[in-house]
Amino acid sequence: MQSITEQFLTLGLDNPSDISDNQLILLDISLDKKDLWFDLAIGKNISDARAELFVLLKGITAKTNQDKIIKNYKALQAFRRSPEGDSEKNTVKENKPRTSSIDVQAKAEITPTIGDVVVYCDGGCSPNPGASGSGVAVYRAGRVSELWYGLFETNGTNNTAELNALYESLLISKKEAELGNKVEIKCDSMYSINCIKTWAKGWESKGWTKKGGEIKNLVIIQKAYHLYNTISSKISLNHIKAHAGLEGNELADRMTHYTRKTKEPKFMKYTKALDINDILKMG
Repeated sequence: MQSITEQFLTLGLDNPSDISDNQLILLDISLDKKDLWFDLAIGKNISDARAELFVLLKGITAKTNQDKIIKNYKALQAFRRSPEGDSEKNTVKENKPRTSSIDVQAKAEITPTIGDVVVYCDGGCSPNPGASGSGVAVYRAGRVSELWYGLFETNGTNNTAELNALYESLLISKKEAELGNKVEIKCDSMYSINCIKTWAKGWESKGWTKKGGEIKNLVIIQKAYHLYNTISSKISLNHIKAHAGLEGNELADRMTHYTRKTKEPKFMKYTKALDINDILKMG
């Protein structure tokens, strides 16, 4: 059985709006509930065969082609159940050492793939201080999987926007780490990284005070610092240069522009088509 998670769904879809009727049927969701399919799917359990077909249909838009794939897959499954198919499987078993599913699962938990998920975060303000927003781009298997935007402030700063973006990235990373994924956060704000990884420990030891005056942005720093400490052994947080040609960094930046345009106060998933070229033209 396959448990349906957001990560699994990305294997079969580039965008939630791309789901086909055949994929809905595979998820055991009626077509009249297509608008609610995502929420209905999460947490479901489907057979391994249905899960495999769901992924195989990714990017196949023509229904006739989808039907052919399903027909061929069913024929293969029927062959595997036939005496001839069983005979082939027995031969393979004799020639290859047997590995239990428990052993495979344990190995996966001990040695997860490095770089399973990469989270790019950015914050921006114009002017500074002024209208600000935060953005995040999440990559899975080297491809953009989802974009996030929001936390608009009419009188924010670059630093508050960057810290907000980092905090939201930590929240996303916590969920991914709980699924057993290896996560890397890439942030172009050395200030935000230093706050969380270097300075906060000393400030905390001194009762959240520092020489020379108040600690600016203390509330969000404390939240991010405490969250980071709970997952620091499971994720990595690294600095990257801004606007150096990294697609993820540029997409996170465009989400900050989109936030200032929409004035979205919450942190939201970007639900429009993930057309990278169009998104990069924002701002």
